[in-house]
Amino acid sequence: MKILAPTTRTLGLVMALAMLHGPWALATDASRQPVTDAAPLMRQALAAIDGKASGVLTGESATAIGRRFQTQSPIHIDVRTERRYAQSGCARLKVLFWQDGVLLPGADKARRRSIEFGIDYCASGEPPVSLQ
Repeated sequence: MKILAPTTRTLGLVMALAMLHGPWALATDASRQPVTDAAPLMRQALAAIDGKASGVLTGESATAIGRRFQTQSPIHIDVRTERRYAQSGCARLKVLFWQDGVLLPGADKARRRSIEFGIDYCASGEPPVSLQ
């Protein structure tokens, strides 16, 4: 069974359903790469010496998420390597999406919201053969 990398649609839906307050960010807006999904940043983090990559979500998903949460604030994506595996080009990554000015249904005011998840990922887009 082939496991595909998360798509913008999938990540957007997850973000829309489970926005949580998050504690970390890695880069300023000026140093962030525009991306339509997290996969390029995940590959960049795998290749980076410091294991980090940062970007800003663009495109249809970013527009839809902003419209849903009544904000035009950029959707930031931060990826950091938690653990590198023996298999070349594979690691455990933490991926964080965050956005300022998010107004959730029933909330009294807008604020920063985020969602963070971990993923075992290889530069090929496949999961690692082993977690060793």
